[in-house]
Amino acid sequence: MTFEASTRDKNLWPKSGHGAPALRAEPGRPLIIRIGKRLRGLFDRLIERSSLVSNDPVLDVREFEWTAMLRGNWRTIRDEAMRVALQSGASPSLATISPDHRAIAQVDMWKSYFLWGYGFPIEENLARCPETAKLVARIPRLNSAFFSILEPGTHIPAHRGVTKGLITCHLGLAVPRDGDVRMRVGNRVVRWSEGETLVFDDTYDHEVWNDTNGTRVVLLIQFERPLRNPGKWVADLFLGAVRRSAFVQEARRNLAHWNAALKQLDI
Repeated sequence: MTFEASTRDKNLWPKSGHGAPALRAEPGRPLIIRIGKRLRGLFDRLIERSSLVSNDPVLDVREFEWTAMLRGNWRTIRDEAMRVALQSGASPSLATISPDHRAIAQVDMWKSYFLWGYGFPIEENLARCPETAKLVARIPRLNSAFFSILEPGTHIPAHRGVTKGLITCHLGLAVPRDGDVRMRVGNRVVRWSEGETLVFDDTYDHEVWNDTNGTRVVLLIQFERPLRNPGKWVADLFLGAVRRSAFVQEARRNLAHWNAALKQLDI
């Protein structure tokens, strides 16, 4: 079942003489995720036992050689993010694009500029960030990549990722220094540094604060956990079903509508 976007969400669309398409989003998670939540413990134990890397909440970046490539090119990535993703209207609220984030992402506080989403390239966004696109394309087992933008005063409440089959990496691009911007992952509290990478398992309970007057920007990468069987079979089956689901396809359409509205304004 779908629902029309609220008046608040409709007001987020760039205004044009032709009007902007109304958001329609799937309010519930796909069946595979709802089943997966009930069986999460079993799935995650199978994946954990099959993991070829650490299962700790925060992982050693040295386990992932490609993170050095991001650190070595972070200024290039930052410059493209600042030129493109921080333009007015260019990066929609994550809650506007993804129905799964509406419970944790306050509108206009957590924004995103997607390059890849669940294995699908966002071609026009990649074209606007050519150097970042080349670097991201070299990441093994890439699932998603986007510039994640936290406005001043943002708090993302505690939540968990859907599968231990994915690992998250953040590359710090803009980290305010006039207060405290931090993330708790399990019982660890971590902070970002510009030009540094942070790799963590988002199936651990985690939450984020930007208690500053500035905007925090990271390149957020999700990639498939290196696994042996049988965990790889479980993770591949789950991710394949999610990528084909109406839930992910709806988010892709929402993003396409947003980009189409921006084109009308020549942003």
